[in-house]
Amino acid sequence: MPVYKRADSETYSYDFRLKGARYSGNTGCKTKREAEKFEQQQRQIAKKLAEQAAGPMTVGIAIGKYWEEVGQHHVNDETTLKNLAWLEGALGKNTYIASIRSADVARVITRRRLPDENGKSPSAATVNRSVTQPLRAVLKRAADVWDQKVQRIKWGDHLLQENQERVREASVGEEAAIMDELERGYDDAVRFAFLTGCRRMEILGLEWSRVDFFSKRFTVTGKGNKTRTIPMSQAVFDLLWSNRNHHETKVFTYVAKRTLKPRKLIKGERYPLTEAGLKTAMRRAVPRAGVSNFRFHDTRHTAATRVLRASNLRVVQNLLGHKDIATTTKYAHAVDDDIRNALDAVAVQNATENATKGADGTANQLAKGRKSE
Repeated sequence: MPVYKRADSETYSYDFRLKGARYSGNTGCKTKREAEKFEQQQRQIAKKLAEQAAGPMTVGIAIGKYWEEVGQHHVNDETTLKNLAWLEGALGKNTYIASIRSADVARVITRRRLPDENGKSPSAATVNRSVTQPLRAVLKRAADVWDQKVQRIKWGDHLLQENQERVREASVGEEAAIMDELERGYDDAVRFAFLTGCRRMEILGLEWSRVDFFSKRFTVTGKGNKTRTIPMSQAVFDLLWSNRNHHETKVFTYVAKRTLKPRKLIKGERYPLTEAGLKTAMRRAVPRAGVSNFRFHDTRHTAATRVLRASNLRVVQNLLGHKDIATTTKYAHAVDDDIRNALDAVAVQNATENATKGADGTANQLAKGRKSE
Protein backbone atom coordinates (compact mmCIF):
# COMPACT_ATOMS: atom_id res chain seq x y z
CA MET A 1 0.00 0.00 0.00
CA PRO A 2 1.22 3.56 -0.70
CA VAL A 3 1.03 4.75 2.93
CA TYR A 4 1.03 2.73 6.13
CA LYS A 5 1.73 3.12 9.83
CA ARG A 6 4.33 1.05 11.64
CA ALA A 7 3.31 -0.58 14.90
CA ASP A 8 5.81 1.51 16.86
CA SER A 9 5.20 4.85 15.11
CA GLU A 10 2.65 7.66 15.39
CA THR A 11 3.31 8.85 11.85
CA TYR A 12 2.67 7.26 8.45
CA SER A 13 5.38 5.98 6.11
CA TYR A 14 5.25 5.72 2.33
CA ASP A 15 6.62 3.12 -0.06
CA PHE A 16 6.19 2.97 -3.83
CA ARG A 17 8.06 1.99 -6.98
CA LEU A 18 8.44 3.96 -10.16
CA LYS A 19 10.23 2.64 -13.25
CA GLY A 20 12.14 0.07 -11.27
CA ALA A 21 13.26 2.43 -8.52
CA ARG A 22 11.94 2.20 -4.99
CA TYR A 23 10.99 5.29 -2.98
CA SER A 24 10.23 5.07 0.73
CA GLY A 25 10.43 7.07 3.92
CA ASN A 26 8.49 8.65 6.74
CA THR A 27 5.87 11.25 5.85
CA GLY A 28 5.92 12.85 9.29
CA CYS A 29 2.11 13.01 9.07
CA LYS A 30 -0.21 11.65 11.74
CA THR A 31 -3.35 11.43 9.61
CA LYS A 32 -3.81 9.20 6.59
CA ARG A 33 -5.17 12.05 4.47
CA GLU A 34 -2.08 14.19 5.06
CA ALA A 35 0.18 11.19 4.51
CA GLU A 36 -1.45 10.38 1.17
CA LYS A 37 -1.02 13.98 0.08
CA PHE A 38 2.66 13.86 1.04
CA GLU A 39 3.09 10.56 -0.80
CA GLN A 40 1.56 12.05 -3.98
CA GLN A 41 4.02 14.94 -3.77
CA GLN A 42 6.89 12.45 -3.54
CA ARG A 43 5.51 10.60 -6.56
CA GLN A 44 5.45 13.82 -8.57
CA ILE A 45 9.04 14.59 -7.59
CA ALA A 46 10.13 11.05 -8.48
CA LYS A 47 8.27 11.20 -11.79
CA LYS A 48 9.90 14.50 -12.67
CA LEU A 49 13.33 13.13 -11.84
CA ALA A 50 12.65 10.01 -13.89
CA GLU A 51 11.60 12.11 -16.90
CA GLN A 52 14.68 14.29 -16.57
CA ALA A 53 16.84 11.20 -16.31
CA ALA A 54 15.58 9.79 -19.60
CA GLY A 55 18.33 11.68 -21.43
CA PRO A 56 21.85 12.69 -20.44
CA MET A 57 21.85 13.34 -16.70
CA THR A 58 23.21 16.46 -15.03
CA VAL A 59 24.94 16.58 -11.66
CA GLY A 60 21.88 18.24 -10.12
CA ILE A 61 19.54 15.50 -11.31
CA ALA A 62 21.94 12.69 -10.37
CA ILE A 63 22.47 14.01 -6.85
CA GLY A 64 18.74 14.57 -6.43
CA LYS A 65 17.99 10.98 -7.46
CA TYR A 66 20.75 9.60 -5.28
CA TRP A 67 19.35 11.46 -2.28
CA GLU A 68 15.80 10.25 -2.94
CA GLU A 69 16.76 6.63 -3.49
CA VAL A 70 19.74 6.17 -1.16
CA GLY A 71 21.02 9.13 0.80
CA GLN A 72 17.93 9.98 2.82
CA HIS A 73 17.91 6.46 4.24
CA HIS A 74 21.43 6.71 5.67
CA VAL A 75 21.69 6.74 9.45
CA ASN A 76 23.73 9.94 9.20
CA ASP A 77 21.47 11.41 6.49
CA GLU A 78 22.17 15.02 7.56
CA THR A 79 25.87 14.54 6.83
CA THR A 80 25.07 12.83 3.52
CA LEU A 81 22.84 15.72 2.45
CA LYS A 82 25.52 18.26 3.38
CA ASN A 83 28.17 16.40 1.38
CA LEU A 84 25.91 16.02 -1.67
CA ALA A 85 25.04 19.72 -1.61
CA TRP A 86 28.73 20.61 -1.51
CA LEU A 87 29.48 18.31 -4.44
CA GLU A 88 26.66 19.83 -6.49
CA GLY A 89 28.10 23.30 -5.95
CA ALA A 90 31.70 22.24 -6.62
CA LEU A 91 30.94 20.34 -9.83
CA GLY A 92 28.19 22.60 -11.11
CA LYS A 93 24.51 21.73 -11.04
CA ASN A 94 24.16 21.74 -14.82
CA THR A 95 27.35 19.78 -15.57
CA TYR A 96 26.63 16.49 -17.37
CA ILE A 97 27.86 13.52 -15.38
CA ALA A 98 29.12 11.92 -18.60
CA SER A 99 31.66 14.73 -18.83
CA ILE A 100 33.14 14.24 -15.36
CA ARG A 101 36.70 13.04 -15.80
CA SER A 102 39.57 12.14 -13.51
CA ALA A 103 40.86 15.72 -13.71
CA ASP A 104 37.50 17.02 -12.42
CA VAL A 105 37.66 14.64 -9.45
CA ALA A 106 41.17 15.87 -8.65
CA ARG A 107 39.97 19.47 -8.90
CA VAL A 108 37.13 19.13 -6.39
CA ILE A 109 39.38 17.19 -4.01
CA THR A 110 41.93 19.99 -4.16
CA ARG A 111 39.18 22.52 -3.47
CA ARG A 112 37.91 20.53 -0.49
CA ARG A 113 41.39 20.42 1.04
CA LEU A 114 41.63 24.21 1.25
CA PRO A 115 41.73 25.68 4.80
CA ASP A 116 38.49 27.09 6.21
CA GLU A 117 37.99 30.61 7.56
CA ASN A 118 39.84 29.60 10.73
CA GLY A 119 42.82 28.32 8.78
CA LYS A 120 42.06 24.66 9.57
CA SER A 121 42.40 22.13 6.77
CA PRO A 122 40.26 18.97 6.72
CA SER A 123 41.96 15.62 7.32
CA ALA A 124 42.55 13.13 4.53
CA ALA A 125 39.83 10.92 6.02
CA THR A 126 37.33 13.79 5.96
CA VAL A 127 38.10 14.56 2.30
CA ASN A 128 37.75 10.90 1.34
CA ARG A 129 34.41 10.53 3.12
CA SER A 130 32.88 13.85 2.12
CA VAL A 131 34.02 14.08 -1.53
CA THR A 132 35.66 11.05 -3.14
CA GLN A 133 33.48 8.29 -1.72
CA PRO A 134 30.07 9.97 -2.19
CA LEU A 135 30.98 11.10 -5.73
CA ARG A 136 32.04 7.57 -6.60
CA ALA A 137 28.76 6.25 -5.16
CA VAL A 138 26.67 8.67 -7.24
CA LEU A 139 28.49 7.92 -10.50
CA LYS A 140 28.44 4.17 -9.86
CA ARG A 141 24.68 4.24 -9.30
CA ALA A 142 24.25 6.36 -12.41
CA ALA A 143 26.01 3.71 -14.47
CA ASP A 144 24.62 0.59 -12.79
CA VAL A 145 21.04 1.63 -12.05
CA TRP A 146 20.15 4.62 -14.23
CA ASP A 147 21.89 3.38 -17.41
CA GLN A 148 23.96 6.51 -17.74
CA LYS A 149 27.30 6.74 -19.49
CA VAL A 150 30.12 7.77 -17.16
CA GLN A 151 33.86 8.08 -17.62
CA ARG A 152 36.18 5.37 -16.35
CA ILE A 153 37.92 6.73 -13.27
CA LYS A 154 40.59 5.03 -11.17
CA TRP A 155 39.19 5.97 -7.78
CA GLY A 156 42.10 4.43 -5.91
CA ASP A 157 44.33 7.14 -7.39
CA HIS A 158 42.15 9.82 -5.79
CA LEU A 159 41.79 8.41 -2.29
CA LEU A 160 44.11 10.31 0.02
CA GLN A 161 46.45 8.41 2.29
CA GLU A 162 44.92 8.45 5.74
CA ASN A 163 46.95 8.48 8.90
CA GLN A 164 46.58 5.32 10.93
CA GLU A 165 43.76 5.86 13.36
CA ARG A 166 45.06 6.54 16.84
CA VAL A 167 43.81 4.56 19.80
CA ARG A 168 43.18 6.87 22.73
CA GLU A 169 42.03 5.00 25.80
CA ALA A 170 40.52 6.88 28.72
CA SER A 171 41.63 5.92 32.18
CA VAL A 172 38.99 5.10 34.77
CA GLY A 173 39.68 8.46 36.40
CA GLU A 174 39.35 10.36 33.12
CA GLU A 175 36.07 8.63 32.36
CA ALA A 176 34.67 9.51 35.79
CA ALA A 177 35.79 13.13 35.45
CA ILE A 178 34.11 13.50 32.04
CA MET A 179 30.90 11.88 33.28
CA ASP A 180 30.74 14.31 36.20
CA GLU A 181 30.77 17.28 33.81
CA LEU A 182 28.02 16.05 31.47
CA GLU A 183 24.44 17.24 31.75
CA ARG A 184 21.69 14.72 32.43
CA GLY A 185 20.65 12.79 29.35
CA TYR A 186 23.98 13.33 27.66
CA ASP A 187 25.71 11.46 30.48
CA ASP A 188 23.68 8.32 29.75
CA ALA A 189 24.57 8.43 26.05
CA VAL A 190 28.28 8.82 26.77
CA ARG A 191 28.20 6.15 29.47
CA PHE A 192 26.55 3.83 26.92
CA ALA A 193 29.37 4.62 24.50
CA PHE A 194 32.02 3.73 27.08
CA LEU A 195 30.22 0.46 27.84
CA THR A 196 29.48 -0.70 24.28
CA GLY A 197 31.88 1.01 21.87
CA CYS A 198 28.97 2.11 19.67
CA ARG A 199 29.45 5.02 17.28
CA ARG A 200 27.74 8.34 17.92
CA MET A 201 25.15 7.91 15.16
CA GLU A 202 24.43 4.35 16.30
CA ILE A 203 23.64 5.68 19.75
CA LEU A 204 21.53 8.59 18.53
CA GLY A 205 19.61 6.28 16.20
CA LEU A 206 18.88 3.59 18.80
CA GLU A 207 15.12 3.09 19.24
CA TRP A 208 13.14 1.09 21.76
CA SER A 209 11.88 -1.22 19.03
CA ARG A 210 15.48 -2.42 18.73
CA VAL A 211 15.93 -3.09 22.45
CA ASP A 212 14.99 -6.54 23.74
CA PHE A 213 15.11 -6.66 27.52
CA PHE A 214 13.86 -10.27 27.56
CA SER A 215 16.83 -11.65 25.61
CA LYS A 216 19.12 -8.86 26.88
CA ARG A 217 20.17 -7.71 23.40
CA PHE A 218 19.92 -4.53 21.33
CA THR A 219 20.41 -3.82 17.63
CA VAL A 220 22.13 -0.77 16.15
CA THR A 221 22.47 0.44 12.58
CA GLY A 222 26.03 1.33 11.63
CA LYS A 223 27.98 2.39 8.58
CA GLY A 224 26.40 1.50 5.26
CA ASN A 225 23.07 0.89 7.02
CA LYS A 226 24.43 -2.43 8.30
CA THR A 227 22.86 -3.67 11.52
CA ARG A 228 24.42 -5.72 14.28
CA THR A 229 22.98 -7.15 17.45
CA ILE A 230 24.93 -6.77 20.69
CA PRO A 231 24.32 -8.63 23.96
CA MET A 232 23.71 -6.45 27.01
CA SER A 233 26.02 -6.55 29.97
CA GLN A 234 24.29 -6.02 33.29
CA ALA A 235 25.56 -2.43 33.33
CA VAL A 236 24.06 -1.78 29.88
CA PHE A 237 20.80 -3.46 30.88
CA ASP A 238 20.50 -1.24 33.98
CA LEU A 239 21.32 1.89 31.98
CA LEU A 240 18.71 1.19 29.30
CA TRP A 241 16.11 0.12 31.85
CA SER A 242 16.48 3.42 33.68
CA ASN A 243 15.63 5.28 30.45
CA ARG A 244 12.72 3.12 29.30
CA ASN A 245 9.89 5.55 30.22
CA HIS A 246 11.51 8.74 28.96
CA HIS A 247 10.42 8.62 25.30
CA GLU A 248 8.21 6.32 23.27
CA THR A 249 10.59 5.99 20.32
CA LYS A 250 14.16 7.11 20.98
CA VAL A 251 16.28 5.66 23.76
CA PHE A 252 18.51 8.63 24.56
CA THR A 253 16.84 11.96 25.30
CA TYR A 254 17.29 15.21 27.19
CA VAL A 255 14.98 17.57 29.05
CA ALA A 256 14.50 21.01 27.45
CA LYS A 257 15.69 23.75 29.82
CA ARG A 258 13.57 26.44 28.20
CA THR A 259 10.76 26.87 25.71
CA LEU A 260 12.02 27.68 22.22
CA LYS A 261 9.16 28.11 19.77
CA PRO A 262 11.31 28.21 16.60
CA ARG A 263 12.69 24.79 17.51
CA LYS A 264 9.33 23.59 18.87
CA LEU A 265 10.79 22.89 22.31
CA ILE A 266 8.77 23.11 25.51
CA LYS A 267 10.50 23.53 28.85
CA GLY A 268 10.48 20.34 30.90
CA GLU A 269 9.60 18.06 27.95
CA ARG A 270 11.94 15.34 26.73
CA TYR A 271 13.36 15.29 23.20
CA PRO A 272 15.76 12.93 21.35
CA LEU A 273 19.43 13.85 21.55
CA THR A 274 20.84 15.39 18.38
CA GLU A 275 24.27 15.02 16.81
CA ALA A 276 25.01 18.72 17.31
CA GLY A 277 23.86 18.59 20.93
CA LEU A 278 25.99 15.56 21.80
CA LYS A 279 29.04 17.06 20.10
CA THR A 280 28.60 20.29 22.06
CA ALA A 281 28.10 18.44 25.35
CA MET A 282 31.37 16.53 24.92
CA ARG A 283 33.26 19.56 23.67
CA ARG A 284 32.36 21.41 26.87
CA ALA A 285 32.68 18.53 29.34
CA VAL A 286 36.13 17.25 28.37
CA PRO A 287 38.15 20.43 29.09
CA ARG A 288 36.11 21.12 32.23
CA ALA A 289 37.03 17.63 33.41
CA GLY A 290 40.72 18.44 32.96
CA VAL A 291 41.09 15.79 30.26
CA SER A 292 43.11 16.55 27.15
CA ASN A 293 43.28 15.04 23.67
CA PHE A 294 40.00 13.13 24.01
CA ARG A 295 37.12 13.03 21.51
CA PHE A 296 33.77 11.26 21.48
CA HIS A 297 35.07 8.57 19.12
CA ASP A 298 37.70 7.73 21.73
CA THR A 299 34.93 6.21 23.87
CA ARG A 300 34.77 3.52 21.17
CA HIS A 301 38.52 2.97 21.41
CA THR A 302 38.29 2.80 25.19
CA ALA A 303 35.54 0.18 25.14
CA ALA A 304 37.35 -1.93 22.54
CA THR A 305 40.65 -1.88 24.42
CA ARG A 306 39.02 -2.83 27.71
CA VAL A 307 37.09 -5.69 26.14
CA LEU A 308 40.21 -6.97 24.38
CA ARG A 309 42.06 -7.22 27.68
CA ALA A 310 39.33 -9.55 28.92
CA SER A 311 38.82 -11.55 25.70
CA ASN A 312 40.34 -11.64 22.19
CA LEU A 313 40.40 -9.82 18.86
CA ARG A 314 37.50 -11.83 17.41
CA VAL A 315 35.21 -10.74 20.24
CA VAL A 316 36.19 -7.09 19.71
CA GLN A 317 35.65 -7.46 15.95
CA ASN A 318 32.07 -8.63 16.54
CA LEU A 319 31.42 -5.93 19.13
CA LEU A 320 32.56 -3.10 16.86
CA GLY A 321 31.08 -4.57 13.68
CA HIS A 322 34.35 -4.65 11.72
CA LYS A 323 34.04 -6.59 8.48
CA ASP A 324 37.76 -7.33 8.38
CA ILE A 325 39.60 -8.36 11.54
CA ALA A 326 42.63 -6.48 10.19
CA THR A 327 40.77 -3.30 11.14
CA THR A 328 40.54 -4.56 14.71
CA THR A 329 44.25 -5.29 15.04
CA LYS A 330 44.97 -1.65 15.88
CA TYR A 331 43.80 -2.56 19.38
CA ALA A 332 46.43 -5.30 19.67
CA HIS A 333 48.56 -2.90 21.71
CA ALA A 334 46.36 -3.83 24.67
CA VAL A 335 47.52 -7.43 24.38
CA ASP A 336 51.11 -6.26 23.92
CA ASP A 337 50.83 -4.23 27.13
CA ASP A 338 49.48 -7.24 29.01
CA ILE A 339 52.32 -9.44 27.73
CA ARG A 340 54.88 -6.78 28.60
CA ASN A 341 53.47 -6.39 32.10
CA ALA A 342 53.42 -10.19 32.57
CA LEU A 343 57.04 -10.48 31.45
CA ASP A 344 58.04 -7.66 33.80
CA ALA A 345 56.22 -9.42 36.64
CA VAL A 346 58.02 -12.71 35.85
CA ALA A 347 61.36 -10.92 35.75
CA VAL A 348 60.75 -9.32 39.13
CA GLN A 349 59.63 -12.65 40.59
CA ASN A 350 62.75 -14.44 39.27
CA ALA A 351 65.03 -11.74 40.59
CA THR A 352 63.41 -11.99 44.01
CA GLU A 353 63.70 -15.79 44.07
CA ASN A 354 67.36 -15.68 42.99
CA ALA A 355 68.15 -13.13 45.65
CA THR A 356 66.47 -15.31 48.28
CA LYS A 357 68.31 -18.42 47.10
CA GLY A 358 71.59 -16.51 47.17
CA ALA A 359 70.99 -15.42 50.74
CA ASP A 360 70.09 -18.96 51.77
CA GLY A 361 73.24 -20.31 50.16
CA THR A 362 75.45 -17.87 52.04
CA ALA A 363 73.78 -18.77 55.33
CA ASN A 364 74.31 -22.48 54.70
CA GLN A 365 78.01 -21.98 53.99
CA LEU A 366 78.45 -20.04 57.25
CA ALA A 367 76.66 -22.79 59.15
CA LYS A 368 78.94 -25.47 57.65
CA GLY A 369 81.98 -23.39 58.58
CA ARG A 370 80.94 -23.22 62.22
CA LYS A 371 80.45 -27.01 62.39
CA SER A 372 83.94 -27.70 61.02
CA GLU A 373 85.51 -25.57 63.73
